[in-house]
Amino acid sequence: MYGWMWRKLPFGLPGKLVGSLLITSAMVALLWYVVFPWAEPLLPFDDVQVTQDAGDPGGDSVPGGGESDAPPGDEHELPYDTDQNNTPPPSPDE
Repeated sequence: MYGWMWRKLPFGLPGKLVGSLLITSAMVALLWYVVFPWAEPLLPFDDVQVTQDAGDPGGDSVPGGGESDAPPGDEHELPYDTDQNNTPPPSPDE
């Protein structure tokens, strides 16, 4: 198909290059302005499904079970210290 199009484009090499650029631009514009907007509602990109417990819609529940006893801002307990870097410095041979 591309060989046929290349042979049929007029005006030698410069005309073939310009014609190829115009055909490519027309195909990109057709896809961008016609095909993609038509197909967007059919694609699941915005179909986010976040589930909640049926017994407590919109409530503050902890994944482990009961209600949280931690003060606001302390919901997550990290297994490491975030105030300082406890890793040893790299050795000179690395």
